[in-house]
Amino acid sequence: MPPEQPPRRRVPGPARGAGGRRPRPEPRAPQRPAPAGRPRRPAQGRPRPGSRTPHRIQLGDHRPRLRLVSIGLTLVMLVFVVRLLQVQAVDADAYTAKAEKNRFMSVTLAAERGEITDRAGVALATSVDAHDITADPKMFTPGDSNVPDAPEQAAALLAPILDKEPETLAKQLSAPRSRFTVLAHRQTPQVWNQISDLRAVLAEKADTARAALVAKGGKADDAPTSVLAGVFQEPSSKRVYPNGDLAAGILGYVNAAGHGGGGVESMLDAKLSGQDGEITYAHSGGRRVPTADSEETPAVPGTDIELTIDRDIQWAAQRAITDQVAESKADRGYVMVQNTRTGEVLAMANAPGFDPNDLSQADATAMGNAALQDAFEPGSTSKVMSMAAVLEEQAATPGTHVTVPNRLHRGDRLFKDDIDHPTWYLTLNGVLAKSSNIGTILATGQLGRTQPEANKVLHSYLRKFGIGSPSGLGYPGETQGILADPGDWSTSQQYTIPFGQGLSVNAMQAASVYSTIANGGVRIEPTLVRGTQGPDGRFTPAPAPKKTRVVSERTAKTLATMLESVVGDEAGTGTKARIPGYRVAGKTGTANRVDPETGRYKGYTASFAGFAPADDPQLTVYCAIQNPTRGSYFGGQICGPIYKEVMEFALKSLQVPPTGRKSDPLPVEFKPGE
Repeated sequence: MPPEQPPRRRVPGPARGAGGRRPRPEPRAPQRPAPAGRPRRPAQGRPRPGSRTPHRIQLGDHRPRLRLVSIGLTLVMLVFVVRLLQVQAVDADAYTAKAEKNRFMSVTLAAERGEITDRAGVALATSVDAHDITADPKMFTPGDSNVPDAPEQAAALLAPILDKEPETLAKQLSAPRSRFTVLAHRQTPQVWNQISDLRAVLAEKADTARAALVAKGGKADDAPTSVLAGVFQEPSSKRVYPNGDLAAGILGYVNAAGHGGGGVESMLDAKLSGQDGEITYAHSGGRRVPTADSEETPAVPGTDIELTIDRDIQWAAQRAITDQVAESKADRGYVMVQNTRTGEVLAMANAPGFDPNDLSQADATAMGNAALQDAFEPGSTSKVMSMAAVLEEQAATPGTHVTVPNRLHRGDRLFKDDIDHPTWYLTLNGVLAKSSNIGTILATGQLGRTQPEANKVLHSYLRKFGIGSPSGLGYPGETQGILADPGDWSTSQQYTIPFGQGLSVNAMQAASVYSTIANGGVRIEPTLVRGTQGPDGRFTPAPAPKKTRVVSERTAKTLATMLESVVGDEAGTGTKARIPGYRVAGKTGTANRVDPETGRYKGYTASFAGFAPADDPQLTVYCAIQNPTRGSYFGGQICGPIYKEVMEFALKSLQVPPTGRKSDPLPVEFKPGE
C-alpha cells in the first residue's frame, strides 16, 4: 500500500476580478545594468498583496547635536580660562593681599606708661604687668567646637573670674564673623592663672573624651573640644598707686581705655602714654604659627614725671585735713604747702579723697581736686592784698590811726565786724591783727579821691596777685576764680571785696598770695612738675616759672611784720597757729559761703594762711574748710591748729632751723588824743 501523501496546502492567489478573471500584473520596470566593478544592490521586492508593511524609524542627523555640545563645552572652558587668567595674572596682587590679610594677624603692643614720682623719686603711680583676656569667637561656633552652647558654657565659667555678667560675655563670644574680641582689660597675673588652670583641666577632659570616641570607631574631629580653647591673653599693664589715696587728687586716675581720666594722669597723658607698637604674625585657628615670619614695631615707653610734691609733707597735710573735716563734720577741706622761693608745690591735700586703685568704691564728688576746682570767697585772708595796696600806694602806714565804730553805713548796707564791740581805736596794723571789716573798708577808701577810683586801684592789685586768672599750673578743670571789672562792682561789692567777699579764688591762688609776700613781693607762678625723664634715662628739668613783681620788697617786709601780729599778739585772731621757736606770719579767715547747690549764702568757709619763718620765709601753708557744722566755724580756731601741725612737720622734715632773731612787734591800738 503506497504511503499516504500529506494534503497539499493551497496558497490563495490574487482575488479574481469581475467575471472571475485574474487581474493582469503590472509590467515591471526594466532594470539598468550595474556599472562595471560595482555589485548590484539586490532589488527589493514589493510586498505582496495582503501582506503587512513593516514600520520604519528614520534617525535624524547627529552632527548638529555634536556641534552644539562642542560649542557649550568650549564656552565653559573659556570662562574657566578667563577667570584663571584674572586670578593668576590680572588681579594676582589683589588676591594675594587678601590672602595675606586673612592669614596674618596684627596685635597692638601697649607702651609701658611712665611713672609719676615725688621730688625724691618715690613712686606715686606706676605700672605692673597685666593681661588682656581675649577670645576667638569662631572657635566657639558649633562647627569648630562641636558644642552647641559653647559661648554660654564658657561665659558661665569666666564670669566669676572676670567679675562680669555671663550674658555680656556670651554675647561677645557669639559675635558673628569675628576672630578677635577683648573680654577684659588689664587683669592681674592671678586672674590669668585661674583661667589658664581651668583651661588645662578642660583640655585634659576633652582629650580623654576624644580618645574614647576614637576607640569606639568614631572620628576624632567629631569629639567636643574644651569650651575655653578659644580664650587667650595678650600682655598688658595695670596702673597701680602704691600709697593708696595719698595725693590722689593730684595724680588722678587711668580710665578703662588706658588714658588719664583726671589729674596729672590726664594733664600729661600724652607724655605718660608713650607710643604703642605693633606685631604682625601668621596665625592658624587663632593661634600664632611659630615657624612663620613676623614683623614687629617695638613700643616706645612713656616718659616718667617727677612732681614737686614731697611725699612725707603730703602725708602730714592729708592726715591733718582729713581728721579736722571729720571732727567738724564739714563738706570738705584742703591744705596747700608751697616753697616760697621757688613756687614749687610741696603738698596739695584734699578731704575727703579716694583710692585710685579701686574707683568702684569712690565717691564721684571726691574724685576731682577740690583745692584747684572749688571757687570760694576767701574772706579775711584776702585782706592782706588790700593792705598791700594801701601800703604800696602810701595811702597809710602800719601806725596810721583808724577809728573803728561798731557799725558803718556804706551804700545800701550797714557793715559790722565778726563781733559787736565798742569803738575800737586801732592802728592799721591793728586792723589786720583784729581782722576788722570796718577798718579795712575805711583804709581802702583812701586809695582814691572817689570810691570808683579806689575800686580801680584795688582791682589792679588783686589782678597782680593772680586773682581772676589761672594759677599757671595748667591743671585740668582748674577754676580761675571770679573777679569782676571794677565798673561792674555792685554798691555792696565795692565795700565787701576789700575784706574778701564778692570775689572768689581757689586754694592755690590763696596760697600764692602769701608766697608772694614771703618772697619779697615777687609772685612766682606755682609749679607742680619738677621735670621729666625719657626712655633714654635723661632728666629734663621743667621750664623756669614766670616771675612778676607785685609790690616792693619794703612793702612785703612791712606786711610780714604786720602778719606776725595776727599770730604773736594776744589781741590777734591767729594765736593757735604759733609754733614754739619759730616766728610765724599768718592771717585768719571766716567767710560767708555760697552753697553750690542753691547759689545762696549758707554756712561758712574757715581758713588760715601764713608763712614761716616770718623773718626768713621758706614755706607757705594754706588751709580751708568748707561748711563746718560741728564746733567752731572760725578760721583761727579750726584751721589755725592745722597750719601749726603741717608747718611744724614741714619745717622739721626739711630741716629749716629757727632764725633765733627776736621780733619787733608793731602797735595794735592807740589811745585817743595821742
